[in-house]
Amino acid sequence: MSQMFDPARWRPAPFLPEAEARDGALIFVVAVLCFLACLTALGVLAADRAAHGWSGQLVGEATVIVRARGGETPDAAAARATEVLAGVAGVAEARALEPEKAYDLIRPWLGDVADLEDLPVPRLVAVTLDDEQPASGAALDRALKAQGVDAVVDDHSVWIDDIRRAAGVVRWAGAGVFLLIAGAAAAVVAFATRAGLAARKDVVEVLHLSGAEDAFIARLFQLRFARIAGLAGLLGAAGAAGVGALARLAGGGEGLTPALPIAWNDLLAVLPCPVLAALVAAVAARLTASALIREME
Repeated sequence: MSQMFDPARWRPAPFLPEAEARDGALIFVVAVLCFLACLTALGVLAADRAAHGWSGQLVGEATVIVRARGGETPDAAAARATEVLAGVAGVAEARALEPEKAYDLIRPWLGDVADLEDLPVPRLVAVTLDDEQPASGAALDRALKAQGVDAVVDDHSVWIDDIRRAAGVVRWAGAGVFLLIAGAAAAVVAFATRAGLAARKDVVEVLHLSGAEDAFIARLFQLRFARIAGLAGLLGAAGAAGVGALARLAGGGEGLTPALPIAWNDLLAVLPCPVLAALVAAVAARLTASALIREME
């Protein structure tokens, strides 16, 4: 008898309950999508940092290939080129590299030649440029030709352009992946919203008869799925931050590989994920619910 008069038993159930059996699967799917989105963001940041580091190194350096002329020995030609380059404005340092450096560069092409030292192998001169006003490759070439040095100047401009182009491709690819993941998350939420409304079609009709506006009903779904997506985004962001931290710790100073140097402040990039996930879910649920409610009328 006491259960019959229990107020909780006769209290009407809410239009959208706090939790459903399908919520676990929805949270898992959205969390995985957020995890992948955060990993993409971390990868783009690391690749951009690596590209800037390589570009900075190449901009500040140049390599000069020196060939001996006449009866001059290769070492003497390298020494003379080093002296000429050291006097050029915008050059911080010029130094002739050991002959073994040149041998190491051509040995993969010629094979293990025993008398490689007897070949007229050009010498290399490494030039460190001034940080504030670096000398151009044309200026270095003019100075060498003025002194009669047979040399080729490689100012690394070709490599710099390639690195910058590759970095741009990585950034655009990351943005594309992020948009695809956001679209997938919106589609998942839209499907869940459609299923929820279909299961409560009769209740929606009763609410309409009671004078409830379409915006009020759509807002219920909007708030519910925004809350679920926010929780899933938090889980996905935490997982991605954990993977990033492990990669940073496993690689010591830079990360697992110098090609993707991860910094500790990169992990802050995952912080907006829960908010963005909730926003995408709210917009998808609101649009889907509004369209379906209009169809029910």
